[in-house]
Amino acid sequence: MIYLKLIACTLIWGGTFIAGHIVSNALPPLTAAAIRFSIAGALLLVLAWQREGGLPRLSMQQLGATAALGLTGIFLYNFCFFSALGQMEASRSALFIAINPIVTALAAAAVLRERLTWRKWAGIGIAFVGAALLITRGEPLAAMHDISQSIGVGELMMLGAVTCWAAYTLVGRAALKGLTPIAATTYASLWGLGFLLLASARELPGVAWTSLGWQVWASVTYLGAFGTVVAFVWWYEGVKALGPARTAVFNNLVPVFGVSLAAVMLGEQVLASMVAGGLLVAAGVTITNR
Repeated sequence: MIYLKLIACTLIWGGTFIAGHIVSNALPPLTAAAIRFSIAGALLLVLAWQREGGLPRLSMQQLGATAALGLTGIFLYNFCFFSALGQMEASRSALFIAINPIVTALAAAAVLRERLTWRKWAGIGIAFVGAALLITRGEPLAAMHDISQSIGVGELMMLGAVTCWAAYTLVGRAALKGLTPIAATTYASLWGLGFLLLASARELPGVAWTSLGWQVWASVTYLGAFGTVVAFVWWYEGVKALGPARTAVFNNLVPVFGVSLAAVMLGEQVLASMVAGGLLVAAGVTITNR
């Protein structure tokens, strides 16, 4: 059952790129993220109450750490996520996310002075070759002559999202000291929601609320309820049962599901460079995390 839940979890996360693509074409990015975390924040509060009897009081250090989580992993990540999906294909966006562990490993080495072995450097190198194929659509040499042909606003935003998630992961190591994953995630979501509501205030008057179809509302509800809360619960059940290292391997399924769902549901084309680049990234991540 744990393995099935983890596979379902990665399927849900793969589906967030489809839902995000639909929402980003109908709502401004900050407004979309604010609605997503209004739903997620409410559900996480209920979850924290049911499973842990409520939220604990925070020390000043925990207050700062959870605020940093909300800023990096909720506010900035989702701004980049929705902005990117409004500019590029859902399938390519899903493949970009595959390099998250590599960027996180490099950030940990640079900021926390974690040692990288030759095996990890080899994995990072392989993953970055794959990422270059993905980003440049299989033409890295042509991109060196005219990079604007391969990297636009969408690609830059997805790279920003990856960087924000790496920062969120590193800050989370400090935030989780003395806090359960549910408490840390709930506080981070509430902080992030506060930032999003303030930042989206200027967008709200320009939104044509009456013209939003059921697909948009279903998609943003999916992002908040399933992509944030249900997947979170199942993921941490996997971490508890299998350990973080074995659970992390399942992350490689997210881009697979993302690309497959984009092809089936949105009719997006699967390029040979996407397949080759995705396989190289997955291989590099596996070697790095082994």
